[in-house]
Amino acid sequence: MGNQKSFNDIASGLIFIGIGIAFGYAASGYQIGTALRMGPGYFPLVLAGLMCILGIAIVVKGMARDAQPSEFGIVPWRGMVLLLGAIAFFGFTIRGLGLVPSLFVALLMASLASRRNTLLSALVLATSITALCVAIFIYGLSVPIALFGPWLPL
Repeated sequence: MGNQKSFNDIASGLIFIGIGIAFGYAASGYQIGTALRMGPGYFPLVLAGLMCILGIAIVVKGMARDAQPSEFGIVPWRGMVLLLGAIAFFGFTIRGLGLVPSLFVALLMASLASRRNTLLSALVLATSITALCVAIFIYGLSVPIALFGPWLPL
């Protein structure tokens, strides 16, 4: 076939580069600091740079390889809706419901995004990760987040 390019790799790489540039731009508004005294924008800027490098590597790979023409295939709507919904749910409810219920529901939704997970495995996964996050962030790091928020009559 000769010199065909991998459209999927090139498109994926460009998406990574675009996200990296957007996060880099957003992080540039914060104080960067140095490697020894990191400001709030340091880590997001480093991650944005790594995302751009990864995107460039994927584009180069897609340009260099001989690939069969391919299509994107079937869009996994269930997974996309549940994952984006989980992120939005957590963001909108963390202050009102508190860490435990918001995180548990978001993790349950994210777990159910995969067709391979059963309801039981999703419940076990959401419960265990929620408990781990409470142990790490509340007890280990003393992050000031309410376990249960004002929307719950506890």
